[in-house]
Amino acid sequence: MGDPAFFVSTEWLAAELGKSNSLQDLAIIDATFFMPDEKRDAKAEYIARHIPGAVYFDIDAIADHTTDLPHMLPSPEQFAEAAGKLGLAENIRLVVYDASGLLGAPRVWWTLRLFGARDVKILEGGLPQWIAEGRPVESGEVQPKPRTFTPTFDSAGVVNAATVNAASAGKTSQIIDARAAPRFRGEVPEPRAGLRSGHIPNSLNLPWREVVAEGRLKSPQDIEKAFSAIGFDPQQPVITTCGSGVTAAILLLALENIGQRGIRLYDGSWTEWGGRNDLPIATG
Repeated sequence: MGDPAFFVSTEWLAAELGKSNSLQDLAIIDATFFMPDEKRDAKAEYIARHIPGAVYFDIDAIADHTTDLPHMLPSPEQFAEAAGKLGLAENIRLVVYDASGLLGAPRVWWTLRLFGARDVKILEGGLPQWIAEGRPVESGEVQPKPRTFTPTFDSAGVVNAATVNAASAGKTSQIIDARAAPRFRGEVPEPRAGLRSGHIPNSLNLPWREVVAEGRLKSPQDIEKAFSAIGFDPQQPVITTCGSGVTAAILLLALENIGQRGIRLYDGSWTEWGGRNDLPIATG
């Protein structure tokens, strides 16, 4: 079992769902997200099959629509309105899962905490484990009872391109990129059209799949080994980045799981950096 500070088990959630009044202070969130190349429809899969009572958190809908960058964080006011409609509140228990095991859930876990949710956990093993154990599922859309989500935004937890550029130039933070190695090295085209290939200068590469196995985080020892192999210094500040801010949250979760704190995430990630000709890139 992963660190109980971050995870709950399928056994625990099933027991909670069996209590008649559990959903009064517990909300279950389906955070399924698929990479563009997977060509799968997350919302359709949620409607077809989800954990009973789970609401669907669409990171592309609950986002800043004033930018053409995908699923950028919305304003606290926009987030509070959307979260409240989903029946979420900052002072209840929140459990997040996804249909891949561990892909979309860390991004939503991070987002909820950033906006002030106090008790957010990830379902270890996600929907695949839940189904493998023969636990109940339902179809259709859940119509939750609205709640009031009072946001407290942690602006220190997210960084923009200017902050990353300064950290890159001054080597004041370790910038860790979760993309696959060929993309990081600039050897293959980016999956999103129009982006340059390569990486942020002075950044390190740890593909997110190096810390995940069978839809769950690897052991703390394996995570420490993976970060150590790229020259990670646990005494230095960290910024995580990826293609569009989703798998960067997996690295952030993995780092918190081994005791690191104060990690920042670059929300625009390579979709912003690779699309801007005024920002430097490195290859190799």
